[in-house]
Amino acid sequence: MQSEKKRDTMLQTEDNRSTNQVKKETSNVYKVDKLNLWYGKDQALKDITLDIPEKTVTAIIGPSGCGKSTFIKTLNRLTEMVPIVKTSGEVYYRDNNIFNKKFSVEKLRTKVGMVFQKPNPFPKSIYENVVYGPRIHGIKDKKVLDEIVERSLKDAALWDEVKDRLKENAFGLSGGQQQRLCIARCLAIEPDVLLMDEPTSALDPISTLKIEELVQELKKKYSIIIVTHNMQQAGRISDRTAFFLNGEVVEYDDTSNIFSSPQDQRTEDYVSGRFG
Repeated sequence: MQSEKKRDTMLQTEDNRSTNQVKKETSNVYKVDKLNLWYGKDQALKDITLDIPEKTVTAIIGPSGCGKSTFIKTLNRLTEMVPIVKTSGEVYYRDNNIFNKKFSVEKLRTKVGMVFQKPNPFPKSIYENVVYGPRIHGIKDKKVLDEIVERSLKDAALWDEVKDRLKENAFGLSGGQQQRLCIARCLAIEPDVLLMDEPTSALDPISTLKIEELVQELKKKYSIIIVTHNMQQAGRISDRTAFFLNGEVVEYDDTSNIFSSPQDQRTEDYVSGRFG
């Protein structure tokens, strides 16, 4: 009897070790190494180096003009839409160097979706907004498209509110609903990562809360990187936080550490409201 108990205890210990090992070996969805970016002669990002773990919420905080939005737009190469942009350093997405000429920008942007500050639905029906991406990727079967619409809207916590008016124009939705529709539009092409650039700054408190609750659900399936000027929001929804200042990463750590025991005085000054 005692030998059985001892064996069970040993097995439980091994299970706990295995669980802890899995937790420690979380994969990184992005690895950024010495990233610099210039708009013409103006340097916007300076020697950015950090790893972003998968299936977590990573918040990017900092004062206006510190490079937050530029940084996340670099992660799916949206910055290249500006002709005068120049970069150096490396950004790896799932071990692929995104600046490698052989790496498809189209493939990257399929895997890395973007939600902007202001809701930007297309001037089409709710249904047509969601199926826009899948159709571009060659899906034509109506049954399949219907399934994608339902799944995406459910994942964006919008299905129950719009399921009876899918043919209505998306502009008839409230601001918060439009933003969740834009999230559903991203989810429809089954991305791996969601980049969110201050997605609640134009929304009322109730709509903001719904987006925050949605983010917590979405991180079970997706890796989320969110820019926010709202430090309380970063504290509520993120697992990791990077504090940017003048184009540099001042500090990057677990969110609880950033807000309770920052290592850099500039971080402490910012999160305590002494500047920014």
